[in-house]
Amino acid sequence: MIRHATPDDALAIATLYHDTVRKINSRDYAPSQIEAWAGETPDEEKWRERQTNRTTFVDEHNGTIRGFAELEDNGHIGAIYVHADYQGEGIGSALLDEVEKEAAAREVTCLSTEASITAQPFFARSGFETVATQDVEYRGQIFRNHRMRKQT
Repeated sequence: MIRHATPDDALAIATLYHDTVRKINSRDYAPSQIEAWAGETPDEEKWRERQTNRTTFVDEHNGTIRGFAELEDNGHIGAIYVHADYQGEGIGSALLDEVEKEAAAREVTCLSTEASITAQPFFARSGFETVATQDVEYRGQIFRNHRMRKQT
């Protein structure tokens, strides 16, 4: 079931993010990058605060949050993460479909994101085109990602 996230979901979202970066994104990024990206521990307050300025959806099954996605008012997708144990089950696609429905309801005509090396193939399969590949600094580390967009 996909639903809107609530502030009570912040810890589950933070933990999913933290664990997924460490288990999945570590395939494409160095250990020092993963440490900077994931942080030492899940940051519940960061994810609760993010919910105040974007729409967050969660995929929940039997009380477990298996994935989440964020949409900003301007059509920017801040994040789509699926728990490592549920990769390849269509959860990311279902979350993206929900984001696209929300964007259409808001009459947003273009979605954009900065996709990690890991996520770029998912977005490309979903109809996003790479606008630019870039190196960005975060917490003292340089990360390669892909600015992508999709006309809706």
